Amino acid sequence: MLARKGLVPEEYVLRLVEEVSRPRYRPPERKVRFVAKNGGLNVAHTNIREQGRFLQDVFTTLVDLKWRHTLLIFTMSFLCSWLLFAMIWWLIAFAHGDLHRAGRGGSGESGGGGEFGAAAVPCVTSLHSFTSAFLFSIEVQVTIGFGGRMVTEECPAAITVLIAQNIVGLVINAIMLGCIFMKTSQAHRRAETLIFSKHAVVAPREGRLCLMCRVGDLRKSMIISANIHLQLVRRTATAEGEVLPLDQIDVSVDGPSGGGGIFLVAPLIIAHTIGPGSPLYPLSAADLHRRRFEVVVILEGVVETTGITTQARTSYLAEEILWGRRFVPVISQEDGRYSVDYSKFGNTVPVAMPPEEGEGQGEAGGGWTAAPRVPAATFDIFSEENSNKTDIFKMQTAGCNIWNYCYWMVYCYPCLRCMAPSPALRAKFMLQLIYKDSI
Repeated sequence: MLARKGLVPEEYVLRLVEEVSRPRYRPPERKVRFVAKNGGLNVAHTNIREQGRFLQDVFTTLVDLKWRHTLLIFTMSFLCSWLLFAMIWWLIAFAHGDLHRAGRGGSGESGGGGEFGAAAVPCVTSLHSFTSAFLFSIEVQVTIGFGGRMVTEECPAAITVLIAQNIVGLVINAIMLGCIFMKTSQAHRRAETLIFSKHAVVAPREGRLCLMCRVGDLRKSMIISANIHLQLVRRTATAEGEVLPLDQIDVSVDGPSGGGGIFLVAPLIIAHTIGPGSPLYPLSAADLHRRRFEVVVILEGVVETTGITTQARTSYLAEEILWGRRFVPVISQEDGRYSVDYSKFGNTVPVAMPPEEGEGQGEAGGGWTAAPRVPAATFDIFSEENSNKTDIFKMQTAGCNIWNYCYWMVYCYPCLRCMAPSPALRAKFMLQLIYKDSI
């Protein structure tokens, strides 16, 4: 219509219609993390009006600064203190007349006619300019003492300034050494060797659906009183309509005592049962692509060597949780001790998921239920006709099939070597796993 009235050229109208009708590509919305994979917090503090609160805790502020800022502050502190006291030493010499006598060619040891009274003794020997006063200030504060300049007993003010400069220098050195020590021994330095698996997994364990992740320590020194906590972070709304952008919900950790205490000597698998009391219940494979949440894992403990409390953190988004997989074993026995293979730390294998439970069914909410523990069935791996009757080993399994054994056999061959010492027994074990239908 606009083209007919001559208001808009016809070719421009046709081009505008083509651009409107053309489908536009919209990149997928980027999901924001609350805690980064390396443990950093993705929170920016803005519009802080009371900036003076940071100056009330100067030491913590200096420790939190970056290295280049900290070193710049200490360098400027030394330079300013040297210049300040150099000015004071120059003023003392000027007020006592030492600079005037030095300008006439006199010194503390000789002067007009070679006769000197008590008034001819300078406050600081060999101080005849601001440059020499600056050098003397450096010698006093860092206690170098080249021997060319020294304070005499002629001026009490000079002695007072000498004491004050020594105290100021000791205070600056103490603060600098304390900040450097705290920055080099911060808790997050020890957390660099505390590792978490890249992905979390959801798989049945003891007949119950569990969310699992793996944590390990690369150092031989232990983390004393180690505790691990899980939190679910998601956006929720209350019944009154209040929106909580970061609603943090505690997630229980399965353990021997029901708490989060762990003995972190070797890599451990941290599990959470997804039951009716879990904030993740109900959970299905489709929910991992549809729901938006973040599981935060926090490991705390005391460093054995330094006694400093450390904390390591990581998080898993919904798409970083693998459905129907479990972690492969990484611990084996070699040469009379346990060996940890960290190359398999994050490796996973698929497991069988019951379709009627894994798909999340039912009008009442669906998902997994906290099923009772299935009693384990015991099978003899080798028959009684085996010549090595004293080395008959047993394996316990609950509801596993032949494919689960094959996965276990492929990824845990070092364990198979420990169970069957000879090659003949290992071959018989493999054939029995593949062809024996009773297993």
